[in-house]
Amino acid sequence: MINIYVTIGSLILVYLLVPANIAVSRRFGNIDHPRDRSIHENSTPKSGGVAIFISIVLIQAILVVLRYQEANSLLYGLFIGGFLIVVLGLLDDIYDLPAWVKVLVEIGIALLMISFNFKIDLLTNPFGNPIQTGIFSYPLTILWFLLVVNAINLIDGLDGLATGIIAIVSLILGVAGWSTGNYFVTLFSFSILGSCIGFLRYNFHPARIFLGDAGSLFLGFCIAALSVAGNAQYKGATALTMLVPIIVLSVPLFDTIFTIFRRIKSTKHIFQSDKNHLHHKLLELGLNYKSVVLIGYFITLLFGLISLGFLLVDRKILLSLLLGMGVLILIIFYNIIKSEFIKK
Repeated sequence: MINIYVTIGSLILVYLLVPANIAVSRRFGNIDHPRDRSIHENSTPKSGGVAIFISIVLIQAILVVLRYQEANSLLYGLFIGGFLIVVLGLLDDIYDLPAWVKVLVEIGIALLMISFNFKIDLLTNPFGNPIQTGIFSYPLTILWFLLVVNAINLIDGLDGLATGIIAIVSLILGVAGWSTGNYFVTLFSFSILGSCIGFLRYNFHPARIFLGDAGSLFLGFCIAALSVAGNAQYKGATALTMLVPIIVLSVPLFDTIFTIFRRIKSTKHIFQSDKNHLHHKLLELGLNYKSVVLIGYFITLLFGLISLGFLLVDRKILLSLLLGMGVLILIIFYNIIKSEFIKK
């Protein structure tokens, strides 16, 4: 029952905070004006992630006071790391920071999270016992944070797309945490879920406010951190190790990897923005704005349900199904963006 209260409470808080967020963004000129690589046509306030961050912190603080949540090192790590990533995002929204600065700060935050015991000690093995990472724990954790944080940042190109996808991912993580007894992950995930649903009221097309880097980096950070918090707390809870988040975030992660390869091949900076992401290609195929966003939701939910299946049925069967779907997605990706890789 507490999960429902957390979700509703977070939703209401964000719903009430966003109008103030919009007013402050307008007051200080934190506005996203249309550019060549933009899809939106109107100047729109950004950094909406600030309202989400405040909502989640307040809800978690209330849970600690009411003794539903323990004020442990993991919670402190999420608060401190979350605050730093929001500040980084805010500065980028306002000053458009160089990519190398953002990456260095993100690496520093990942190292900080490792010090709070957010690290990849285990990798899920569908065929047997989890695999110990040993000395590779640090580089794997840093890579994971960089990949997830920037994957969410890259897909935040359509109104409501990143917010809705994170809502679905947090729901899946929340259910997985509940089913394995990891209530820290459960309560935090449901607070993200409620916050994202409340924010969608203002962020769905046509958006009245954007997540901005403050929001997309923060939400990506939360998912990256929560997915390895299962490692830190429950060595046997393999459902919360790397495989489940990778499955749920398959589309954003594939899109990010393809984007890096495409930009390297075209000798562009890997962090240079463009309009060649999967959602842009779907728009070019003739799909309308909302259809592309809903397709993103559907695919994320589909993979999320598959990941939950690892808790309930034979993993080898699910792995075979997942591999088949992975091949299909690779074929779709290849055909959509092959013009970027194969020049005649």
